[in-house]
Amino acid sequence: MRAIAVSAFRAEPELIEIPKPEPGAGEIRVRVEYTALNPCDWQAAQRSPDDSTSQVFPLVVGVDFAGRVDMIGNGPNRFRVGDPVFGRAAGPSSGTGIGTYCDYTTVAQDSAVALVPPGLPLDVAAALPSAGTAAAQILETVALRGHESLLVVGAAGGVGSLLTQLAAARDIRVIAAVRGDERRRMADLGAAATIDTVYRPLETAVREMFPNGVDALVDLVATDPDAFAARAALVRAGGTALTTRGVAGRAALPAGVTGIDFRLEPSPVLLDVLAAGAAEGMLRVPIDIELPLEKAPQALDRNRAGGARGKTVLVL
Repeated sequence: MRAIAVSAFRAEPELIEIPKPEPGAGEIRVRVEYTALNPCDWQAAQRSPDDSTSQVFPLVVGVDFAGRVDMIGNGPNRFRVGDPVFGRAAGPSSGTGIGTYCDYTTVAQDSAVALVPPGLPLDVAAALPSAGTAAAQILETVALRGHESLLVVGAAGGVGSLLTQLAAARDIRVIAAVRGDERRRMADLGAAATIDTVYRPLETAVREMFPNGVDALVDLVATDPDAFAARAALVRAGGTALTTRGVAGRAALPAGVTGIDFRLEPSPVLLDVLAAGAAEGMLRVPIDIELPLEKAPQALDRNRAGGARGKTVLVL
């Protein structure tokens, strides 16, 4: 089967041929029709070797997928051959080397995988698992009530676009920080205000709107603790500053601001809820571009450069 993989950590992803994986007990094999790109895909391929982990190479990148069940492993299983499914595979970080940028992948039937509801296209379903789960769980973590303010840095990407919608639905005032003129699109998603950080410094714009600070910050971008700390200074005392990039624990945050390093907790129940919302049109899943599998290496390079506008979906 075709797969996008790396032969070693920090090697460049390339299109290769590998054998189909066989489903084990309690697993299903999925014929992947779409897979969505996430920053964790290139991060997994670029990380340094961990002596405590035995990694199998070639390492097939990717975690999100949508497709149809192709084979059932031994034992009880809640799926049937032919079922349309979507979800989040354990991915290469599990040490197995099996990701989702490939024609077939295997997942445990009791993991973060769910049936695609009627009316939801498979490409949209593929874009939901990581970004949708992260957005919903981030919103629960910052624990805002209606009419409070939420500054989202990197709001134009997949997680940010979905988080903006979910927060706005709770009457939370979202300030979307983006690169470029995204005012109309972010307003359509429910943002109360949009800041183009190319045109205007983030700190200046936020201080003008909220002299006493915002109630919470979600930073989807900063990889440097000092940069995250500078943005956390825009949060009022008693507020929360959350990052998806693992830098809160190393940042010198202002007194009274609680820092959180967010960790995703995949959930099949949450996938069902998100998929139902998308199928009913209550949640818009922003797909920026669809590309054939062989274009994945270039797409990963573009994502690494930043400035995402919605989700990139790969077509198999």
